[in-house]
Amino acid sequence: MSCSATPKRRLPAEWEPQSAVMLTWPHTQTDWAEDLEEVEETFFEIALAVCQYQQLIISCQSFEQLEQIANRLAANDIPPENVRLFCVPSNDSWCRDHGPLTILENEEAVLLDFKFNAWGGKFDFEKDNVITRTLDELDAFDGAPIRHVDYILEGGGIESDGAGTLLTTSTCLLTPTRNAGSTRESVEGQLRKSFGAERVLWLDHGYLAGDDTDSHIDTLARFCDPATICYVACEDPEDEHYESLAAMRGQLEAMVQADGSAYRLVALPMPTAQFGPEGERLPATYANFLIINDAVLVPTYDCPEDEKALRILAELFPDRTLEAIDCRSLIRQHGSLHCVTMQLPAGILG
Repeated sequence: MSCSATPKRRLPAEWEPQSAVMLTWPHTQTDWAEDLEEVEETFFEIALAVCQYQQLIISCQSFEQLEQIANRLAANDIPPENVRLFCVPSNDSWCRDHGPLTILENEEAVLLDFKFNAWGGKFDFEKDNVITRTLDELDAFDGAPIRHVDYILEGGGIESDGAGTLLTTSTCLLTPTRNAGSTRESVEGQLRKSFGAERVLWLDHGYLAGDDTDSHIDTLARFCDPATICYVACEDPEDEHYESLAAMRGQLEAMVQADGSAYRLVALPMPTAQFGPEGERLPATYANFLIINDAVLVPTYDCPEDEKALRILAELFPDRTLEAIDCRSLIRQHGSLHCVTMQLPAGILG
């Protein structure tokens, strides 16, 4: 009797070919209610930008909202076949964290549906936790294989170079309100099992005021190619972020690639401080960009650093078009562009 070989798994890098991007549309029963008109404009900007390059999957709260979105996109000359709209109840719109993570298993796409508990039970999450399952039941993924994983993990919490290395933060993945009793060893075991991870690089530092996620990696440091990591830098010693981000930079400088060579590190500026209605500082960051087919969507905040960030990212992605998206409406709810999107690699949609 012969045993089948263990399938080769990997989590593709974001810059690899994609089928679509997912959005979970904001609505009146969410914290977006007071700013709904403005935030919907931001979502439309994201949707229109994505549809220039690939398909879009949108889940929304009601059929009335579904029709409104469809009509608005059609009025902007978006072909109906580029957009898939589904009516699925939601608590919020952070698709990066309640959406599926897609692996390539023997180079065939498989959706992984991890559990979601709103960053350790900070907010309501029961509807968001079943969005991926519901979309699968509605055939949103064209019957692609899906695996429900009994483990809490958010897409914003891990970065992949596509070749077996994952980058993450200990403050997020070791939070006991996600998976009680977690250790670095147990987390790495789960990442090996789910993603075929060969190496896990841990950051123990990295802080953004107003962040609800316990320091998601996608707000702090991102792979731009297998040898390059861009990261948020704070140059003002008087800023509350200075010490933690300097310590994070030190850890990044000590990291090496699988072959032992140093990473190319590229600093991103911090935006001018953004504040909420009650004077609280918000976690604005340029690291929260989204890579799609032939483009990079970059969050901007109507401040002087926008131009510098766009210039740096243009140099890092010379073969892609940069699409600037004003994300001031998103940051009021303590997230940004990458947080509200989830890409689906090529092979999911027919």
